Amino acid sequence: MFFLLSNGLTLYLAVFLALAVGPAAALMRYVYNLDTLEREPAGLLFALFWRGVVAALVASVLEQVGMDAFGLLSGLGRQDPWFLLLSDFAVVGVIEEACKYVLMARATWHDPNFNCRYDGVVYAVATSLGFAAAENVTYGLAYGPGVLLGRAMMAIPAHMGFAVVFGFLYGEAKLLSVRGHHIGAGLCIACGYLLSVLLHGLYDSTATLFGSGDATFLLVVAVIYLIVFPVVRTMAKHDRRFLY
Repeated sequence: MFFLLSNGLTLYLAVFLALAVGPAAALMRYVYNLDTLEREPAGLLFALFWRGVVAALVASVLEQVGMDAFGLLSGLGRQDPWFLLLSDFAVVGVIEEACKYVLMARATWHDPNFNCRYDGVVYAVATSLGFAAAENVTYGLAYGPGVLLGRAMMAIPAHMGFAVVFGFLYGEAKLLSVRGHHIGAGLCIACGYLLSVLLHGLYDSTATLFGSGDATFLLVVAVIYLIVFPVVRTMAKHDRRFLY
C-alpha cells in the first residue's frame, strides 16, 4: 500500500513539474538553439533562470507593498475595476519587469560572454522563463495542476514576449555602450523596460477585464505569438558581434 502511494505521489510530482517547468524549459531551448553565432555558457543561463525564480519571490513581496501604496495614492479600493485595471500596469508590470531585469543586468552587463546582440535576448528570456516557471509552480500549488496547461500556452509564451522586447533593446544598448554611446544605451534600456511593462500590463489587464477564455484576451495572446517568434528568428539570423 505504501509502495503504491509512494509511486503515485512520485508520478504526480513528475507530471506537476513537467507541466509547471517543462514549457519554460522548452522555450528556453528553442531560443538557445537559434543562437548559431556563439552560444552562451549553460552555467550562465542556468544561473539566470534561477535569478528569475528569485525575482518572482522578490516581486511577490514588493507587489503587496505596491498594491497598498497604489491604493492610498489613487484612493481606489482593491475591488474597484479601475484599481484592478491600472494596478496591472502601475504595480504588477512595473515591479515584475524591474525585478527580472535588474537581477539579469547585474549578472550579464559586464560578463565577457555578452559579446553579441542576440545575447541580450537569450539572457532576458532565460531570466523571464525562470520567473514564469516559479509563477507556474505557485499557481499549480494554489489552484491545482489543471491551471498549468492553459498557462503553458498563454502565460509562459507571454513572459517570453515581454523578455524578447526588452532583450532586443538590451542587446542594442550593449552595442551602443561598446561604441561609446552611453546616452543612447541608457535610452535603449529605458525604452525596452517601458515597452515590456506596457506589454505586460496589456496582457494582465486584458485577462482581468475579459477573462482568460475571452476572444479579446486570446487575440492578445495570438498577437504575441505572431510577433515574438518571427522576431526572435529574425534577430538570431541577423546577429552580430560587438567590436571592442
